[in-house]
Order: sequence, then structure tokens, then C-alpha cells
Amino acid sequence: MNATAPSGTTLTRAAGWVAPLCWIAVLLDGFDLVVVGTVVPALISPKEWGLSGTGATAVITVGLVGMMIGALSIGTLTDLVGRRKALLGSVLSFSFFTLLCAFAPNPTVFGVLRFLAGLGLGGCLPTAIAMVNEFTRAGRNGRATTTMMTGYHVGAVLTAGLAILVVEPLGWRWMFVIGALPAVVLVPLMLRFLPESAAYLVAHGRRAEAEQVARGYGLELEAPAAPVEPRAGDPDTGGAAATLRTLFSGAYIRNTVAIGVTSFMGLLLVYGLNNWLPTIMRGAGYQLGDTFAFLLVLNVGAVVGLLVAGSVADRIGIRTAGIIWFGSGAVFLALLSVRLSTPALYLMCFLTGCFVFSAQVLVYAFVSANHPPQVRATALGWSAGAGRSGAIVGPVITGALVTAGIAFPWGFYVFAVVGALGALAFSAARVRSATAARAAGRAAS
Repeated sequence: MNATAPSGTTLTRAAGWVAPLCWIAVLLDGFDLVVVGTVVPALISPKEWGLSGTGATAVITVGLVGMMIGALSIGTLTDLVGRRKALLGSVLSFSFFTLLCAFAPNPTVFGVLRFLAGLGLGGCLPTAIAMVNEFTRAGRNGRATTTMMTGYHVGAVLTAGLAILVVEPLGWRWMFVIGALPAVVLVPLMLRFLPESAAYLVAHGRRAEAEQVARGYGLELEAPAAPVEPRAGDPDTGGAAATLRTLFSGAYIRNTVAIGVTSFMGLLLVYGLNNWLPTIMRGAGYQLGDTFAFLLVLNVGAVVGLLVAGSVADRIGIRTAGIIWFGSGAVFLALLSVRLSTPALYLMCFLTGCFVFSAQVLVYAFVSANHPPQVRATALGWSAGAGRSGAIVGPVITGALVTAGIAFPWGFYVFAVVGALGALAFSAARVRSATAARAAGRAAS
């Protein structure tokens, strides 16, 4: 039996597995989002490695560089080798190097392992989003993407909760052992139940297999985009150069630039907050347990916000919802700079999480809905990769403010401006109709 084209019986049994398996894969990204932020206070302790603010920033940043490269490269590979293989490879690679992080003898080795783990994890998100959207009926892209991305923040919530239970009594290394364990269950399940996307199969001329998958999942096959002809003198890259070049053609370039800038702003906020919020709040005088609780509440808010954002986006349009979410996030980030009672601060963290993190997920939903299957994963990889550059800048800026002793309140002022810029950039993106998105080679409307 072909691994990418299971029999009808297998498809019937596997029909409910695609979304849960992708959800768990994205949960691993949520773990990685928070885990370094939870162990940084321990790593800067003289009892461990005694990292300086600059050293802690480097440890945070190096993994994000790996994720940026992984998103850009594996996103394109996904459009060439298939969603299934790319997702399996990403999960295996990330989990292996995350486990090795637990045994790092010094900051240098730890940084190298974080970089290598980031390469694998960077490809996980765009691949999972592409796959889930390709197994979702038309018109439900917003809800499908935001529902799957709850896994991202459930992973972050679980990691923040684990940090409260694990870091002080058992040590920070156990966080990375625990983070690698899901692969023991996830990889065998993916090998058994995860089919190849019908949209990918039909885009690569494997129509019979695509029809079999589509029948098993009750899907309509998308019309493949017209292939991009290679230019004379292009190296033989298996289509990678042509696939990437499509995003910068006249039909796509406006959205490519607008989405790149929006993702930069969105992930700057997500990673800046998650990596440094405990340290900022501790510097403002809160106890270590309270600072982890703020991180947990922030990500609980993200889960709630995602559930609401998907339904809103499918009703009023993904771009419109995204602009509202970025703008609202900017307001609540500014309010976090005000000294409040602890209960009020928890409420502000919750509301900030509701809007800030959902805003970036709406960017992914927009990209998936506005690109044909031929370049969908590449476009998602570009969005995630451009965003990862923001994820690098966010912790660097916040780390500099922490080092200068002014992260509270100035860090929140900076974040509020970034949220406003994200709303502005998203407003420049152009919406394409569902018909245009599927039509071969048709320009954006």
C-alpha cells in the first residue's frame, strides 16, 4: 500500500486523525515558545551558568535563527516533497535535539542544540497549517487555522504550568526531557494515520491518488495553479527556485511584502512577551511563582482568543479581523505598563493574550486562504520565516531594555507601537476571492 495514498478502508479509519495530529505537532511549537523563557531565570543564576543579560539573549535568539531558516527552507520543501514527509521530519528532528538540550554541559553546546532543534521546528508550523487547511472545506479557513493553533498556546500553557512544578524542585534540564517525550507517541501515530494532502497530490499530477484521498475525506479537489516554468540558466533545484520566485511575481508580490512585515510584527510580540515576561515582572518586584502565573494566564487568554477569532474571521473576513486584533492588542499592551493590583494585572495579561497571539494566527489563516496549493506551504513558510526574524528582534530589544533596567514599563510601550504597525501592514494586504485563489496563474483581484 502506498504510504501517501492509503486504501479506502484506512482513509475511513484515519479521517478523524489529521487535525488532532497536526494539533499535537503545533503543541510542540507552543512548548518551544515558552520553555526558554521559563528556564532563563535559572540559567542566569550563579548556581547554574550565571549567564549575563547578553548571554541569555543569545540563548533565546539562536534557537529563533534556526527556526527562521527552518521555516523558509522546509516550507518550500513541503511544496516539493509533500506535507506528510515534511511534518514527520520536522517532529523527529526537533524532538531529538530538544532531548539533547537536557544534557548540554555549557551555554555554547546548549545554543548549538537549540539552533538545530529550531531548524526542525521551524518547518512544523507552516506544514501543519497547510495540511489542516487542505483537509478543511472551503470557507472555514479562519476557524480551521485558529482551532489548530490553540495547540500552540495549550503547549505554552502546559509548559508554563510545568515550569512551576518542575524548574525549582527538579531543575531546568527536566523541562527539555519532558518536551521531547510527545514524539514517542506522535511519530508512530503519524506514520500510521497521516495521509498525504489531496491538494499536494493533484498539484503534482497524481490525480488518481488525490481523488482517493478526497473521497475519503469528503473534499473538493482544488484546481492546481499553473506551474512556473524554469528560466534558462537556473540551477536544477527540483523546482525550489521556481516555487520561491512565484511569491515575488506580479500576482503575489504585494501580499508577500505586506504579510512578511505583518508577520515580523506579530512574532516580535509573541516571542518578546513569552521569552521575557517572567523576567520583566520579576524585575518589577513580583515573585518568581507569580511571574510564571502571568505567563500561564497570557497563554490561556491566547487559547480563548483563538476560539473567538476564527469564528469572527469567517464572518467578517480574515484580514478585517486581523486588523482589529492587532489594534486591540496594541491597546492592551500599553495598559500593561500601568501598575495595577495583582488581580487586575492577571486580567490585563489575559486580554493581551486574547488579542496579540490570535492576531498572528489570523495572518497564517489569510496566507493559506489566499494562495493556491502549488505555493501554499512556501507562502506559509515565508510568512513564518519573516515572522521568525521578528521573533529574533523581539527578545533582543526586550533583553536590551532588561539590561538597561527599563523593561518595565518601556517594553510594553515598544510592544504597543509594534502592534499598531502590524495592523497597518495587514491593511495593505489584498484579498483574493476563493475562485481566484484556486485559478491557475490568475492575478490577485
